[in-house]
Amino acid sequence: MKSRIDVCKGRLLLSSTLLLGVLLIGSVRAAEPPNFVLVMSDDQGWGDMGYYGRPRLQTPNFDALAREGLRFDGFHSAAPVCSPTRGSVLTGRTPNRYGCFQWGYPIRPQELTIAEALKQAGYRTGHFGKWHLGSVQAASPVSPGASGFDVWASSPNYFDLDPILSEGGKAVPHQGDSSDVTVDVALKFIRASVAEKQRFLAVVWFGSPHDPHEPLEADRLPYAGMPKAQQNYLGELTAMDRAFGRLRNEIRELGIRDNTVLLFSSDNGALPAVGSSGGRRGAKGKVYEGGLLVPALLEWPERVKAPRTVKTPCVTSDIFPTVLELAGVKVDPTRPLDGVSLVPLIEGRTETRPKPIGFWDYPTAGLLVPAKKWMEELYASQSAGKEPDDPERLHADAAEIHKPFPLDRFPGHSAWLDGSWKFHRIENPKDGKLTYELYNLDADPREANDLLAKEPERSAAMQAALEEWLRSVARSQNGEDYRG
Repeated sequence: MKSRIDVCKGRLLLSSTLLLGVLLIGSVRAAEPPNFVLVMSDDQGWGDMGYYGRPRLQTPNFDALAREGLRFDGFHSAAPVCSPTRGSVLTGRTPNRYGCFQWGYPIRPQELTIAEALKQAGYRTGHFGKWHLGSVQAASPVSPGASGFDVWASSPNYFDLDPILSEGGKAVPHQGDSSDVTVDVALKFIRASVAEKQRFLAVVWFGSPHDPHEPLEADRLPYAGMPKAQQNYLGELTAMDRAFGRLRNEIRELGIRDNTVLLFSSDNGALPAVGSSGGRRGAKGKVYEGGLLVPALLEWPERVKAPRTVKTPCVTSDIFPTVLELAGVKVDPTRPLDGVSLVPLIEGRTETRPKPIGFWDYPTAGLLVPAKKWMEELYASQSAGKEPDDPERLHADAAEIHKPFPLDRFPGHSAWLDGSWKFHRIENPKDGKLTYELYNLDADPREANDLLAKEPERSAAMQAALEEWLRSVARSQNGEDYRG
């Protein structure tokens, strides 16, 4: 099995080298490009913020940024579950383009990541916290290190109290709340970058508030008297808020706040039992707004001089082109990007989006990634001088293009968001039967009043646009983007 992994690694290294040479076709450096700190929570619904009025929830640091920076009220995850959305941040592409259909699927090594792109512009890059796009072992072709990150302290999936993180491939035990630990390792990287006068990208992905919801007692106590599940969930949100506040404050104390872009969002919509969608239909795992609409905040004092609320629809795929524009990096325009640069929106030069947003939840099961078990085993093996080489954990076949997608069938639930109008296409994976729905989110944010019959022309146009996009996604999934 080692030989298979070694061959795979060699092929991917060559592929990645060639890809970077092709895709990074130029860079135009701004006078002072910013640092980037991209923060993401895990399973936090749109309504799971104090500033959106969730009763009793204490999130003073998020609330402060919502008052002082940009608050995005129409921000969406690219998928209704975690791994695909995280991949969209790294690539600017909808997840099915590179085979990341559900939670636990790895990113394809052929993809150009935000870290690889910024390294070409002289940035130091770091990943901290939840990865969930492949292995965190050093030998993996889909580890953070293989995906362009110079420094990483990462978990293969969600993690809670006293986690073991992979620091550059070495399993290292940590003590404390998972959000505090994530910020600890991220700040170590940020401080070193500032000391070396090195521009940086820090990707900080919390493992909270994903279950099993194990807060410290002090974080649970403010919610005493509530059902135990609510106490634990809200306690994790409060702990994450505290850690985020510490991150934001140290960026200020290091003297880099003015020209650092600090962006926060969640990876999918609300958990059904304990989370809040803010009254939207559906929850995590659904293509309705309750599964896709997420809280999002941005701070950049150099260019955002006054607080503002942005209602324009945005998506996590927008992060990649936004960061690259601000860093002065251009990539090959022949590879489809689904995101758009939000720079005009951030700077207040527009309130409209130049193209719609597509979603496609492909009906397949997720892949089990038991992070706690795997990290404990990795630590034990490395302590004994060994390194596990299980291909399931290394994702040694991540480069393979699996069963091709047809270009005339698109199973599952897809949607097309164009301004305030959202068109749903639902294809039964068993018999191919199709149903459609159309909603005006401005008038009907709960997606309760189907306007399909009342808007036949709009429905037909949106259906045609969605299906053309789905064909494009299927062609990407089939590997056409990787053929020179």
